[in-house]
Amino acid sequence: MENLKEIIKSTLFVAGEGIDLDFFCEKLNVSSKQVKKAVEELKAETTENAGIQIIEYKNKIQLASNPKYADFISAVLNPIREKALTKAALETLAIIAYKQPITRLDIEDIRRVSSDYAINILEEHKMIEVVGRKDAVGKPLLYGTTDEFLKRFGLTDLNNLPEYQDLLERIAVIREEESSNSLYFDFKLEDLEKKLEVQLNEDDNQENIS
Repeated sequence: MENLKEIIKSTLFVAGEGIDLDFFCEKLNVSSKQVKKAVEELKAETTENAGIQIIEYKNKIQLASNPKYADFISAVLNPIREKALTKAALETLAIIAYKQPITRLDIEDIRRVSSDYAINILEEHKMIEVVGRKDAVGKPLLYGTTDEFLKRFGLTDLNNLPEYQDLLERIAVIREEESSNSLYFDFKLEDLEKKLEVQLNEDDNQENIS
């Protein structure tokens, strides 16, 4: 096949994970010998100082960054990931606060993205906890806020949960007080406000219809 090497390289780039060599053979209708030759050509193009390397394991191949540049990569990407995680965590926390008890799938239905990492970080900070299981197929876990959440936001109990805008203001204050390594660093309140306003309006509309 013409340009097989480039097809394999571009496929690996998009995949971001290892792909079995046999899968290339099956889907591209090429022989194992052709695939292995293309892989060897790819490997030959990468020097030990190249930023991207081809790694091979268990009959799979994958594009990977050069380990010697790991510190530089972390210096650039870690702050970006922290900001993204912070935004997701606070967004998830607000949803749980207003919708509890709530399952992970229900949270993701509101956010439209995976919430696994956000839930994990909130549990690590003891802001949320498992409060039971939903009476549904699979008995999914139900999440709710903790006493630490109440303490952090100055609430005596959940009956005193502030109005939506008040909670946003308290989040803003906490964000300013915490260090740059905290859960609350660099969170854009307007992003959360837009998402929750849409959800709250949808809920109101559903209640009016019913």
